[in-house]
Parts: sequence; C-alpha cells; structure tokens
Amino acid sequence: MTARTYGTRLPGLAEGSLGGKLIVIEGADGSGRTTEVGLLREWLEVEGHAVVDTGLRRSTLVAEEIDHAKQGHTLGATTMALLYAVDFADQLENKIVPALAAGSTVLADRYIYTLMARAVVRGASREWARRLYGFALRPDLVIFLEARPEILLHRAIAKYGSLDYWESGMDLSLSRDLFESFFAYQDRLSKEFAWVGAEYGFHVVDANRRPEQVHEDVRALVAPLYAAVPVGGGRRTRLSRARTRAASG
Repeated sequence: MTARTYGTRLPGLAEGSLGGKLIVIEGADGSGRTTEVGLLREWLEVEGHAVVDTGLRRSTLVAEEIDHAKQGHTLGATTMALLYAVDFADQLENKIVPALAAGSTVLADRYIYTLMARAVVRGASREWARRLYGFALRPDLVIFLEARPEILLHRAIAKYGSLDYWESGMDLSLSRDLFESFFAYQDRLSKEFAWVGAEYGFHVVDANRRPEQVHEDVRALVAPLYAAVPVGGGRRTRLSRARTRAASG
C-alpha cells in the first residue's frame, strides 16, 4: 500500500510504498465484523499471507482507561473521542505501520470511520472529526457490513443477553427505554455512516444474510488485491495460479 494519509503526514514515514495491505471491516455492533475478520484471516493465511489484526480499544496505552471511563459514564463526549483517537494513534504507530512495513496484511475490525461517526452523532462537527483523524493511513480497501437494526438487535440479544449501554446511545438521552434508544441511535449512526462511506469510499456488503454468504462477497472484493502478489518466497496464491491456468488454457 502507499503510505498516504488523509491529511497530516506521519513523522518519519516516507511517502513511498509499504509492503503490506490494510483492509478495514466496518459496521455496527452485530453486523458480523468480528466473524468476518476471523474468516478472512483464515483464508488469507491459508493463501500464504502473514496477517495481523487490530481494532478499537486494543492499545496498551489507554485501552484500560477507556474501559474504566465507559463503566463510570462520567467523561464527556469530546474527552471520550480524544481517548479513542489516542488509542488509534498508539496502535497505528506501534502495530499497524510496523506490520505493513514488514509486508503483512493488517485486518482492522473497525477503523477511524466508526470513531468519526460516533463523535459526530454525539455533537462533534464533521470537519472536526475529519481533521482529528487526518493522520490515519488510507486503507487499501474498506468494506462496510450493512445490517438492518432489527437484525442488529436480535444478534445482540442472542450473543450478550442484553443491549449495550453505549451501542444503544443511552448516554445521549434519546429515550428512557433501552430499546427505543437503541433504534433511535442506530438510525442516527447509519446516517453518519452513509456520509462517511460516501466521503471515504466504502464497499457496502449486505450483512443481513448468513456469514458464509457475506464472506463470499467479501472475498470477491479482497481477492483482486492479491491477484499478482507473490507469497512464500515467490509462490503465487492459488487464486493467481488458477487465473494463469485459465488464461493459458
């Protein structure tokens, strides 16, 4: 991938090419992101590619502090947004960039786009969110798993037994009823994702279906990134070998 950002150049990082690829899987909670990242990682590793995964609140610097803040519900929206920005910046410097420089594929279970949408829904301006994350690397591919709110609700209840306070937007005082707040929040969030997706070039995949159906569409989007990439000391992927045989036969 090309070491380009959305604005601010990263210190010490030349504008040349990084050896790896950055693939982002976005979507609301319950859209199947984590499942898809797992399936995608398994497939890529079988194809011979080194894979590193990342996501929100995985920084050794502030992840614990974010978890504590969420439990206490005491910090303002701007402070929380800045904490998440620090979490992302730490992972970018110490995990994402080194992995890309080493030629690995980085699979991101959410990226700056969720953080931007959340911040705007909670009162930030789109320009503020855009400038805050101007230092983020431009991914090779961003896939958005789009699911209806009813599907998201069903999956959340099935997995956790209840709805999450933050993913229901209860901090926004949209409704005293958890379920009403959930639907109101998801409606606002989906509108911001629509803006972010148009701004940053999302590839939208229907996530209302079974995981294997979703994965088939995701693989179709990811495969072209590796069509001519040698792996394992010059071996080509099975996909590229198959294409070569088809072309010659």
